Amino acid sequence: MNNNNKLYPFERNRYYPGKMLTSADFQAEQNYHINKVRFLNGLMYGSGIVCGLGVFSLDDQSVLIESGAAIDGHGREIIVDSSTVKKLSAIEGFDQLTGDVARLCVRFREQEIHNVYSVNRKEDEKEYEYNRISESYELFLTDKDLDRVDYAPETEFLTKETLFKGENYIGEVMIPATVSKGKNVKIVLEIRKLSAEDVSLNCRGLLEMPAFATAEGEHEIEIGIEGLSLTEGETFRKEYWVRVQDTPAIVTELILRSGTAFAFENDAAINTSSNFSLRVMLSKISPLELVSNETGKLNLEMRGIGLMDDAVPLADLKIVRTANNYLIDTITEDTVKHYILTPAQILMRSQYLSYFEMEVDLAEKKIERQETVAAGPGSGRTEFTNIATGTLEVPLGKNARAGDIRYSGEIPHGLGPGNIYVDIGYSYVSENPEAAANQKCTFYGNPDLFSRKNEPMTDVETAVKVLNEKGSFVVAAKLLRDVDYLTLTFRWVAIRFPSGDEMELTEDYYDKSISVATPTVIMGTKESHFFSVRFNNMKATGITYELTAPGSGEISSDGVYTAPSREGVYEIRIFCTEMPVICTYAYAIVRKKMIGESENGGGSAGESGI
Repeated sequence: MNNNNKLYPFERNRYYPGKMLTSADFQAEQNYHINKVRFLNGLMYGSGIVCGLGVFSLDDQSVLIESGAAIDGHGREIIVDSSTVKKLSAIEGFDQLTGDVARLCVRFREQEIHNVYSVNRKEDEKEYEYNRISESYELFLTDKDLDRVDYAPETEFLTKETLFKGENYIGEVMIPATVSKGKNVKIVLEIRKLSAEDVSLNCRGLLEMPAFATAEGEHEIEIGIEGLSLTEGETFRKEYWVRVQDTPAIVTELILRSGTAFAFENDAAINTSSNFSLRVMLSKISPLELVSNETGKLNLEMRGIGLMDDAVPLADLKIVRTANNYLIDTITEDTVKHYILTPAQILMRSQYLSYFEMEVDLAEKKIERQETVAAGPGSGRTEFTNIATGTLEVPLGKNARAGDIRYSGEIPHGLGPGNIYVDIGYSYVSENPEAAANQKCTFYGNPDLFSRKNEPMTDVETAVKVLNEKGSFVVAAKLLRDVDYLTLTFRWVAIRFPSGDEMELTEDYYDKSISVATPTVIMGTKESHFFSVRFNNMKATGITYELTAPGSGEISSDGVYTAPSREGVYEIRIFCTEMPVICTYAYAIVRKKMIGESENGGGSAGESGI
């Protein structure tokens, strides 16, 4: 059995007239096609179970292994063509087990069969030779704790920093090096146990995230764990989901706020990072494209790193031993098996996943609603922020004559008191010869300009009285000729305009402001701090940061301030990009820190909303 995992470069026979073929040539012919298939198996599918190979307890000492197919780490197909029953004690490796949990595995096996007489053999060659090679499988048992470890190739997909490291534990913070704008992404705190000592861990840190937001809209997140106890080599992962903001920036940072990190093994403090930043690229492409691009970058050498195991795990069996015998207690498959997703299974997977995934994320989808409200004689009113519209009817009564004036009821427009402009349009039904039908039109202004027969089209003259203090209006209609219908129908439009003091400060800005979470910070030279902004009585919007004086350090587009090398007090102006009148100020007190000194937030400064 050839265990060489490097199957390339490929060589095939070159045939020419008169070439003498030997067994080596025929072997090369076979190897060419065999290695090509195995190379593609490993490259396209990896290793694992393709289908079947379930493991069941038949009785206290025997297991049933179902038929199925798998591919090992060398790209070789392992075919179990029919279900088989095995006593545990009859499986290879049983006598070498030392623990209470055994791992049942299957591996590829070649066996020479069909013994035939060797014709034209030489004197020193065998009289009989095997005529075929049967590709089969074999089962074996091994201690679970002695499993081989598969080393994943290092890629540039994740960016990570060490939060703390002691004699017993190490903690790292990681996030994809490139993320998709407007999508969710997770930050992972990974903690690994380095020793066998019975030691518990407490750790904490505060991450500032200029271009990320939690579900509550915060730009900072606390990470950590209390009372964690692991065994040697065990890894604990804690996930924090955030949303990437749709910002014009192409790069951002996750910053560990200075002085917020600590870690204790039992009651003893261990080394923690005082301040670090994770550089993250912001992209417009989808997460699927990001992942596809990253996995496609792996070259053959990188794919060949690590162990190419010939064993495919099937199940873990917990064994209870007696003085002279054994019993199979439990069988675990879920955490042991690794299944290969083949193209034939993709459709089935999509159908099954539809039971767990929604096509529309209702938590993120904002549904805007237009309300229709009856308003006395008017009806069908639709409201927006600064504009409202609807229909109204003016009753005429019987025997209405030219010169009569009729009034609508008082109609609330819904925009509140103030300077409101209201216009009405006359609804008119006219004949359309081309369509051989009547069509309804609404005229604003003088409809007679559209008359082709020099005949007046309008039946009434109208006026609107706006009741500014009450937030309503009344329509008056004077008949220009006798009519035989009972009501007049109009479409009305109301628009709010600023007036008086509102010309300098419109109601759009009333009671709206922004403030800085920590408006005054004390920091060391060349240190970085993220100025997180809170929105008061307004929705989150784009923010612009600027320094008010040259030589004040640097401020990024997403609010990460880097102090200069010179001590001093520096001012940062922060305002809404689309509404610059809404602004506030932050201050950085920069001085050289003494050893062991941490960041302390000072008093609030410059939190004026406007």
